[in-house]
Amino acid sequence: MTDAEDRKPKSDEARSNFSPPGGAAVDGEMSTTSEFAIPEGLAVHRTAGAEAETTSEFSLPQGMDVPQAPSAEPEGSAFTTPSTYTAKHALSAFTPPTGIPVVSLTKDVPWQDRMRTMLRMPVAERPATEPSQRHADEAGPAVPRVLDLTLRIGELLLAGGEGAEDVEAAMFAVCRSYGLDRCEPNVTFTLLAISYQPSLVDDPVTASRTVRRRGTDYTRLAAVYQLVDDLSDHETAVSLEEAYRRLAEIRRNRHPYPGWALTGASGLLAGAASVLVGGDLLVFVAAALGAMLGDRLAWLCAGRGLPEFYQFTVAAMPPAAIGVALTLVHANVNASAVITGGLFALLPGRALVAGVQDGLTGFYITASARLLEVLYFFVGIVAGVLLVLYFGVQLGARLNPDGALGISDQPVLLIGASMLLSLAFAVLLQQERSTVVWVTLNGGVAWVVYGAMHLAGDISPVASTAAAAGLVGLFGQLLSRYQFASALPYTTAAIGPLLPGSATYFGLLAIAQNEIDEGLVSLSKAVALAMAIAIGVNLGSEISRMFLRIGSAEKRRAAKRTRGF
Repeated sequence: MTDAEDRKPKSDEARSNFSPPGGAAVDGEMSTTSEFAIPEGLAVHRTAGAEAETTSEFSLPQGMDVPQAPSAEPEGSAFTTPSTYTAKHALSAFTPPTGIPVVSLTKDVPWQDRMRTMLRMPVAERPATEPSQRHADEAGPAVPRVLDLTLRIGELLLAGGEGAEDVEAAMFAVCRSYGLDRCEPNVTFTLLAISYQPSLVDDPVTASRTVRRRGTDYTRLAAVYQLVDDLSDHETAVSLEEAYRRLAEIRRNRHPYPGWALTGASGLLAGAASVLVGGDLLVFVAAALGAMLGDRLAWLCAGRGLPEFYQFTVAAMPPAAIGVALTLVHANVNASAVITGGLFALLPGRALVAGVQDGLTGFYITASARLLEVLYFFVGIVAGVLLVLYFGVQLGARLNPDGALGISDQPVLLIGASMLLSLAFAVLLQQERSTVVWVTLNGGVAWVVYGAMHLAGDISPVASTAAAAGLVGLFGQLLSRYQFASALPYTTAAIGPLLPGSATYFGLLAIAQNEIDEGLVSLSKAVALAMAIAIGVNLGSEISRMFLRIGSAEKRRAAKRTRGF
């Protein structure tokens, strides 16, 4: 810009809004001021060495100082401890002055208890892992392969009827044995998922698996428990390839009992149950034939791909049909005992106990699904028996509801029948031969307790059943801890003599005879007995764990639920 252009008058648009008007006298050097400028007379105390070389339009002229308030605090971050905090009077949100106590777990207790205790701890309080598996590569095995092995093991356990909490404990044990301590397993009725986070800055690795087929084989269940126990043992080194090989062998293993043995066990179970409700030798044979025929029909339906609901419906018809037929021919046979014995072989006691156990341990989604499955099976049994009883009543069959109440006064016979029932139930569950003797004795103890309380002591059947089931759960848990195995093989078959077969039959018979009120009352009693069995077994298991050493974690924090708030 030339000097001539500077001397030309500027238009209003060319002037700044803050420029002084023409003719106004300005003392000193002209400078623009802001409304945020500090008035004259105020001094600003500058920090030594903090004077900036460049100034902005909001900077103060030299010589002006602004005194700071003496109570002002320096600006801090979001993690700065408040000024009101003292270590002596620390708030609950901060770490206590003594620090968080280190939790150590004893290694001489079963891995189920150690892993269950850790799962019930907050993640920040879990002790660091000590990998029991040693590898040539210092980095350890690939994380996706470990998660895949974990899901496959959990799938076998869940498909075999194991409780959700025990499945999570097994999955957590497998991960920790290979050095993956920041793992969170999640188990529902048909879905298994596990998430591993390498560190706080790395993305988590998540894998899932769906359980589509279920089968009862407690021998396979025991083999899986043995594999998990070897993986958790610090003195046993099992590589990832070896674990995969053993898992493949477990899957390929055949069932310990052939099909004809299972059918025979079903007949023995029904015959022994008929003796418990007042049957004689003829009733024993009739109930056994009906149960074996129903078992073969159920196998035929399963081979044709029919759902389990229809399998239970078909299997419930032959025992009821034989009982009605014996009544129509006026044979001197207690038909009610025949039908009741056939129902004992079909009642889903295993699924009921697992469902209630999941609910009591906090797995409500899995518990709801299991109990809904039990309800469907029960409805299938009801439909099959009701259909036969309805036609039997229409044909003139005289079914006496009080006929099955004449329980034998020979306690030795009843104890023998209960032990035979538990033995047959154990064969149906495909248990190992080494566990059959123990579960048979446990079933005899259950009936002794029930008979002493209800038959001799005239105590309520629900209370007697709960006490007997609690003793079964207690002994079963102690035996499983002694063997470092699952508790299911020692408890499921032992509750067979306690199943509410007679109450179920009487309810169905009353409904078939148009006595709806009495039928619903009897069915409600059957439901109460079933719940007493499941709760008693779980309570006995929890009582047994109270006397086991689970390390220095004296309080089971998982037991402290929300309690509604």
